[in-house]
Amino acid sequence: MGLFERLLSVWVGIAIVTGIILGSIAPELFALIAALEIAHVNLVIAVLIWLMVYPMMVQIDFTSIKDVGRKPKGLILTLIINWLIKPFTMALLGWLFFKIIFAGWVEQGLATEYIAGMILLGVAPCTAMVFVWSQLTRGDANYTLVQVSINDIIMVFAFAPISGFLLGMVEVAVPWSTLLISVILYVLAPLLAGAYTRHKLIQGKDEHKLNAFLAALKPWSIIGLLITVLLLFALQAETIIAQPETIVLIAIPLLIQSYGIFALTYVLAKRLALPYAVAAPACMIGTSNFFELAVAVAISLFGLHSGAALATVVGVLVEVPVMLSLVWFVKRNRASFNA
Repeated sequence: MGLFERLLSVWVGIAIVTGIILGSIAPELFALIAALEIAHVNLVIAVLIWLMVYPMMVQIDFTSIKDVGRKPKGLILTLIINWLIKPFTMALLGWLFFKIIFAGWVEQGLATEYIAGMILLGVAPCTAMVFVWSQLTRGDANYTLVQVSINDIIMVFAFAPISGFLLGMVEVAVPWSTLLISVILYVLAPLLAGAYTRHKLIQGKDEHKLNAFLAALKPWSIIGLLITVLLLFALQAETIIAQPETIVLIAIPLLIQSYGIFALTYVLAKRLALPYAVAAPACMIGTSNFFELAVAVAISLFGLHSGAALATVVGVLVEVPVMLSLVWFVKRNRASFNA
């Protein structure tokens, strides 16, 4: 992980400030960008999301699934946390904070949108950055690959039903057609494109072309993220200037969710006596989110100006420093795990 990636939160912060300034100076420009959509899909954001997601999907090696039976306890732990616990705790925290604790500070319509954005974050387990966290913790890279590959396959089928169920629980009218289109556009299509690209690049089992291709795409992925953040905050500029405390209010339950899920996964990993090289990536993948997908779906479902879109972007701001702190914690306690 290079210096640029380590300082991702700083660049996101700069993009946020720049977006707010530009949104205040030239609101008409960003209103024009917001109007460029087809079937609730903003064309500019769609291109940017693909810039972020596609390189991640090229990294996924589905042939690794043949190793699914190796050390099954770590994989089972990851799947239980990602699909049976994490989405529901995120929804619960969102409801608790924005419907009860913060109820007097946030308009109820916006509160519901913030909860919706949090739910979308909670239902999307990390696909790409977890490779970075696994590398930093010196976890088992091949085992991480198995975990991510299986999560991506499950996501194709489970993201829409779980999202729709939880959004319905907080009384959000779910446009199912838009949700399904989003899953196809931002999960299935880039997954297939990434798999095809990877297959073509490693013919002859020479991964040099693949590594060179990924290295060339990497800057574009981060550029796509930062421009997306800039656009979202530019479109939210008036609301944020009027209510800057909103960012803090959204960040509080997201921080509690991140550290809480990590603590649960960490304790269970130790109870299961997982070796460190398996336990460390399991803790990382259980805690982190596929925020690129959450941002895209929030925009498709609720719009660029929505509180849901804002909540998912705050997730980006929170995630990197949180995950770096957890990497430090896991490495510091490595000796307490099995070898």
